[in-house]
Amino acid sequence: MRYIKYLVLLIIVFTSCKSSKNMIDATAVAKNISSKKIARRHMAANFDKQTIDAKLKVNFNNGKTNQSLTVSMKIKKDEVIWLRGTKLITVFKAEITPTKVRYYSSVFKNSFEGDFSMLKELLEVEINFEQLQNLFLGQALQDVTEDKQEVSVMNNRYVLNPEQQAMLYDIFYTINPMHYKLDHQSIVNEAKGLRLDITYPNYNLVNSVVFPTAIEIKAKDKKRVTAIDLLYRSVVFDTDITMSFNMPNGYKKLTF
Repeated sequence: MRYIKYLVLLIIVFTSCKSSKNMIDATAVAKNISSKKIARRHMAANFDKQTIDAKLKVNFNNGKTNQSLTVSMKIKKDEVIWLRGTKLITVFKAEITPTKVRYYSSVFKNSFEGDFSMLKELLEVEINFEQLQNLFLGQALQDVTEDKQEVSVMNNRYVLNPEQQAMLYDIFYTINPMHYKLDHQSIVNEAKGLRLDITYPNYNLVNSVVFPTAIEIKAKDKKRVTAIDLLYRSVVFDTDITMSFNMPNGYKKLTF
């Protein structure tokens, strides 16, 4: 009987830990807890499925171009992000891996194959594959457990920022106590007049996974502001996905 009692206790502990990760507590209050504990809870809330198959509505506006597209996004976690933008016809395709970005537009007859300089041009900051993946998932662009963080509470949200900011930029994370995902993250380089703001207006439970409903991106430099708004229309996880990508010949090569 004693072993059965211990087994039941282990099951209760395990299931309670599991449910606390995959839930939204609308009554949660940002209590006075350590930055280390907040950082650990945010990392524990990370997306743990293997694939994503999503449909999005994307609005892009950089002051010169204002365009709305339907985008199919498929992700094989930690391996590849595949995007196809359409507006009656295919406007662009992109394939992003940890080492390479490939892109082409059958409308503008241009293409790119190379490093992450194309994404830097778009977002105004250096970004790698893992950070881009985190952006789509509501996770911090950097591992918040690696550095000591300062914490404050504003509007029932935790605001984390490294005690020692990087030399080139400052970074801030706003974490929601309802699920410990991000409400907002900012990267600021005041010397160069650069700023990247990423906002997550809301989250839903999708098959017991806390997942963003939308993402608002604003990249700013001294000359322009680029706004990219993403609205998830549908999303499914852990399904068989196919991601075809064939770079066409004869397109103008883009350089950044």
